[in-house]
Amino acid sequence: APKRVLLLLQCQRSLNDRLAAACSFTALRTCFPILTWLPRYNLTWLRMDVLAGLTVGLTAVPQGLAYAEVAGLPVQYGLYSAFMGGFVYCVFGTSKDVTLGPTAIMSLLCSYYIERDPVYAVLLTLLCGIIQTAMAFLRLGFLLDFISYPVIKGFTCAAAVTIGFGQVKNILGLKGVPRQFVLQVYYTFHRIPEARVGDVILGVSCLFFLMMVTMMKSTLRSLEDSPSSLVQAARGIVWNFATIRNALVVIAATCVAYSTEVIDYHIFTLTGKTAKGLPPFSPPSFSETTANGTHVSFNEILLDLGGGLAVIPLMGVLESIAIAKAFGSQNNYRINANQEFFAIGLTNILGSFVSAYPVTGSFGRTAVNSQTGVCTPAGGIFTGGMIHMNNIDNVKILHVVIVIEVVRQIWRVRKLDVLPFLVTFLVSFWEVQYGIVAGVAVSGLMLLYVVSRPKLKMSDHGVAVVELASGLHFPAIEHLSGVLRSHALHVSPPRSAVLDCHHVSSIDYTVVNELKDLLKQFKLHDVSLVFTGLKGYMALQMKVFQRLQTESYEK
Repeated sequence: APKRVLLLLQCQRSLNDRLAAACSFTALRTCFPILTWLPRYNLTWLRMDVLAGLTVGLTAVPQGLAYAEVAGLPVQYGLYSAFMGGFVYCVFGTSKDVTLGPTAIMSLLCSYYIERDPVYAVLLTLLCGIIQTAMAFLRLGFLLDFISYPVIKGFTCAAAVTIGFGQVKNILGLKGVPRQFVLQVYYTFHRIPEARVGDVILGVSCLFFLMMVTMMKSTLRSLEDSPSSLVQAARGIVWNFATIRNALVVIAATCVAYSTEVIDYHIFTLTGKTAKGLPPFSPPSFSETTANGTHVSFNEILLDLGGGLAVIPLMGVLESIAIAKAFGSQNNYRINANQEFFAIGLTNILGSFVSAYPVTGSFGRTAVNSQTGVCTPAGGIFTGGMIHMNNIDNVKILHVVIVIEVVRQIWRVRKLDVLPFLVTFLVSFWEVQYGIVAGVAVSGLMLLYVVSRPKLKMSDHGVAVVELASGLHFPAIEHLSGVLRSHALHVSPPRSAVLDCHHVSSIDYTVVNELKDLLKQFKLHDVSLVFTGLKGYMALQMKVFQRLQTESYEK
């Protein structure tokens, strides 16, 4: 017997050790998602990741240059921002498809706060990263649940229109146009006679080329099931050609601009000389001395950044997680939202050491990554390795967004949701952050109204029967109390009532207190208020306040 006991104890100790090791490895894989796929990595995955990474890199370079201009920064900062994300996300990200870097929306948001100052931009990146990392540790992802889909669509549509129209002045070669949207529209049209012919011709030519290639790519979908190998080969060539269309436009425009400069014929607006290579790895500056000798302290920079310290971190994680969830659903895998918070935050923290401005997930580059067949987040390493810098022509892509289509989709699902969409869309042309706040406020008011006015199903079976179609919380109790009083107590003669609570999972103190008063009123009118469908915890709560009612009667 003692030997058996000793053997059992040894087995139990061995089992406990194995469980502890398994738990520790599981926790390690949660913190470092790279451990979930790295042990199974093979040459096939490597080949697909290299292909996807290089393809995304060809897209990231021209986009980074353009987005830096949207943010009001020198173009090299777009490439500084595209560099770090691939390496950090490879280790800490949970989506195989997502690529982190500068985006149109994040660039537009930053432009409102950084005042075209790289010092402000880089410091904002560090602070955003700290805030996002703190949100990951505190598990504050639920805050994003209060930003409804119509608000997101209203903001993104307004941002697309703002960004798209903001590129018109660049195509026309106009300088000194205000950034505020209304003034920008006025001065752009007012100064059309000042447009540079060379910029207009080159810009329109690039737009026409991009639109044609995009249309070709969309028509290729009808050839997916073609049995001809020749057709499939041609389709693959055109598809790859269309995927790197942005890079091709930049290369072609650069060659044209360089050719005119060589023959000393200056007809294009150029970015001019830019910093070569990557900046040194160093912490961001916490203060600044301006050109006129004025010293700007850290506290003054914080005051200038203001609401950007709330808007930009939230919108950064919101955009990236929405993209990760979409592609996770499409490709049959799940993401860890809090781990995504951490990956984005750490990318911004480390990015601030290489002069990056705030980044998030890019829908366009993520789509390219997914369509090219990326197998793991390692594709980001090859994307980051492609980031280089040189002189390029200042040609931008005009984003055309059909807002009517978005409104139509929302209208078909729920007409009232058009209201927060329109509020966000319109107010965002004044200030983007105010548009988001206004949209969230309208959505919150709509949500509160639904909570305070739950649907009630009334029926009469000799007694008034009231069925709650949803939960019961304190904003709704006055409405429910009024309905019960009007249908049971304020009729002649008073009659009993039945409250069906099948759909009620919990109640709060305000509800308890009001129901206690109702029971008292029903008792004074010699009728009853009966509760049905009570669940376990609800029944316990009801017993508690019934006991309180009895004690109050005794007093």
